[in-house]
Amino acid sequence: MHTTWPFFTPEAFGIYFPPVLIWAFVALAPYLLLRWGLARAGFYRFVWHRPLFDAALYIILFGMFVLLLPSLLEVLR
Repeated sequence: MHTTWPFFTPEAFGIYFPPVLIWAFVALAPYLLLRWGLARAGFYRFVWHRPLFDAALYIILFGMFVLLLPSLLEVLR
């Protein structure tokens, strides 16, 4: 049975990890870079609740990865 990469279930030492966990780690790097860039630019002076904004930013990036990763892989093939 052939599975595509976005839905591949990795395994390490007998423990299976869901693909969503892998996508969450992939979304973490751009989130941290974007958060650092926004802080350096002084954007957070205009944000009312920084932790809430950061959580929403991560959820948006994670959603983009989940929705766009399968179509991105189709384009790359």
